[in-house]
Amino acid sequence: MKPSCKSIVFIALLVAALAGPASTSANAANSGPEIRIGSKKFTESVILAEMAASLAASAGATVIHRQELGGTRLVWDALLAHEIDVYPEYAGTLAREILANEHVVDEQSLEGALAKRGLRVSRSLGFNDSYALGMMRQTAERLRISKISDLARHPSLRFGMSDEFLDRADGWPALHSAYGLSAPDVRGVDHDIAYKGLVDGAIDVIDLYTTDAEIGRYQIQVLEDDRRHFLDNEAVLIYRIDLEQSAPNALRAMLQLQGRIKDSAMVEMNGTVKFEQRTEADVAAQFVATNFGIANPTHNEGLAARLLRRTGEHLRLTLLSLAAAIAVALPLGVVAAWRPTFGHIILALVSIVQTIPSLALLVFMIPLLGIGALPAIAALFLYSLLPIVRNTASGIMNIPLSIHNSAVALGLTPMRRLRLIEIPLASPTILAGIKTAAVINVGTATLGALIGAGGYGQPILTGIRLDNFNLILEGAAPAALLALFVEGLFELAERRLVPRGLRLRPNRSA
Repeated sequence: MKPSCKSIVFIALLVAALAGPASTSANAANSGPEIRIGSKKFTESVILAEMAASLAASAGATVIHRQELGGTRLVWDALLAHEIDVYPEYAGTLAREILANEHVVDEQSLEGALAKRGLRVSRSLGFNDSYALGMMRQTAERLRISKISDLARHPSLRFGMSDEFLDRADGWPALHSAYGLSAPDVRGVDHDIAYKGLVDGAIDVIDLYTTDAEIGRYQIQVLEDDRRHFLDNEAVLIYRIDLEQSAPNALRAMLQLQGRIKDSAMVEMNGTVKFEQRTEADVAAQFVATNFGIANPTHNEGLAARLLRRTGEHLRLTLLSLAAAIAVALPLGVVAAWRPTFGHIILALVSIVQTIPSLALLVFMIPLLGIGALPAIAALFLYSLLPIVRNTASGIMNIPLSIHNSAVALGLTPMRRLRLIEIPLASPTILAGIKTAAVINVGTATLGALIGAGGYGQPILTGIRLDNFNLILEGAAPAALLALFVEGLFELAERRLVPRGLRLRPNRSA
């Protein structure tokens, strides 16, 4: 095999070898029943899930916490798909959003709707966290706004609403109708970023949760819900009924949270995480130790250990998807070069995939592949196809016709022409496409954290949620360095594996 042809095979084999087998849970050695706990992408949900995890672990269970999985629908779908076994939810959200079409009007009807899905809900954990609207106190006083109905007198106010609130049946659409609000400037903003926009004066009104620690911290005026639009929203645990058989002790331990968390305690814990730079696991462990006498000290992983673990997760996502893309895209590129009619169709299809927003593609994968690394790898695989297919086809099609005709005159079969002439001559272009796909994958893989895939995206998401620049940098800086390393690695591979004559640049002074 020619050295230039070897380069393509070498890259593919190297990627596949480095990807290796999927990593296993750190708790796999534990002989107890496995419980997978999920949480949404906000601090309170993560804290509650960590409490449940500590209690379940104290009962001998092997616990996997898949944290910050996104919004309500994503976590709910993960529960229905058996990807998780339990997660913190809110009774109002269950009745008025998730099961809005099933006319849930009381506890009995709620239990019946959940039982049909193999689910059960706990009693209230002890606190209520409903939606509300808030403004900076100074602005509210200046405009004489104390109630939500007062907003109708100020149509020029700028509203910043969380994406979930904008889409909820009991969120902005219903609120807008109930109060007759005519607000032309309503923006969709991440919940945590909305607070920053409110304090900086870029937004006038935001939606908030009544247990948000930012309310007191930033002197935010909670507007009176004078038409009683927002109903109570008691925190609960929702879990799969089969836990009663598979992990009864762990389930009983988790249900000890019923009625034990006061509103003030939840606000304080949210503030401790948000403003004192303590982790949700630390805060949850302290609550469990204080209220249940369970000493379960959390292990604070050092920076080096975290970076090593996340690098492994990120490489797994990137390399497995890239290896699969090389295996599929190279033949597609060859077909596109040999059969131009099919080539237009192939390039059009992979181009369409490339235009799908990353987050949307990840969400599309969840019903098919669940949550975790697998749907992220599948999405990254699809994103990798276009540069490799396009460069492979372009590299082969740009080979001079005289060389092609000479190969035909020598009697070489199409496959021998491909192996001995076309792939070697096109190898620099093909390698450039693989390099482009690899660099794109490194950056896009950070979004995998939204569906529990880990990697460098996890500290970035947590840092955005907690407004912690150091955490954001902990994920963003290694991702950027890894992209530079990958690009340098491919440059080195090209110098060593592609014949020098194919790497020579034309002499433009001639």
